[in-house]
Amino acid sequence: MVYDSLADTVLIVHLAFVVFVVLGGLLVLRWRRLAWVHLPAVLWGILIAYAGWVCPLTPLENALRRRAGEAGYAGGFIEHYLIALLYPGGLTRSVQIGLGTVVLAINVWVYARLWVLMTRRGQSGVDGAA
Repeated sequence: MVYDSLADTVLIVHLAFVVFVVLGGLLVLRWRRLAWVHLPAVLWGILIAYAGWVCPLTPLENALRRRAGEAGYAGGFIEHYLIALLYPGGLTRSVQIGLGTVVLAINVWVYARLWVLMTRRGQSGVDGAA
């Protein structure tokens, strides 16, 4: 029961991290200091996608599930939970690179927008003001 709950917690944290990587830049438009947390998260997410790595949270969740007497799963978090919904055939390398590119494009747009807003207001740094 404890390991099952821990595995579910890792799953929720993992999902929250993925959502933060993809859409967290929108929060940065409001709270600029969040960029110091968001940019490394984005870089990590893009690196994982482009390099074809598995996020360390995936093996952790699988290990907890096995300790709870459940079966783990093959592949990564995105392949198991998200891609299975969108692409029942599974995750291909080109789809993985495409997802990384989508994350990159969204965040380049958000940070370019932030740069324009800061330039218009004459601000020279990330200061937390909107």
